[in-house]
Amino acid sequence: MAYWLMKSEPESYSWSDLVRDGGTEWDGVRNNAARPHLKAMKVGDRAFLYHSMSDKAVVGIMRIVREAQPDPKDADWVSVRVEPIEALAPVTLSTIKAEPRLAQMELIRQSRLSVAPVREAEWDVVLELSKRDSP
Repeated sequence: MAYWLMKSEPESYSWSDLVRDGGTEWDGVRNNAARPHLKAMKVGDRAFLYHSMSDKAVVGIMRIVREAQPDPKDADWVSVRVEPIEALAPVTLSTIKAEPRLAQMELIRQSRLSVAPVREAEWDVVLELSKRDSP
């Protein structure tokens, strides 16, 4: 299983929208650096949903339920289907940046990338931070 981080502006599509819908087509990604990551996703992989812009925090875990296919809005690009697994206590970007074990995380190294791989050790640290920061 591989791990990923997928960004969405919560004003456009949030964790609560994903839960309400029971899943969604992760389409509309128009970034040449993100496309190979979408193509590499396999059914069963996990992804953090990261609220970009206003929240700047990891807020939940999603499961990849369908691998890449042509994006229904533009066949020159690809999309995957995701479903929610569980909400997390938010792990903010400032918390992630302050954690030395996450210094090489793609979220920090390539901050503008909308879809990025997450190493297993990084995944575990983010989960640890979510539990530590929860009430």
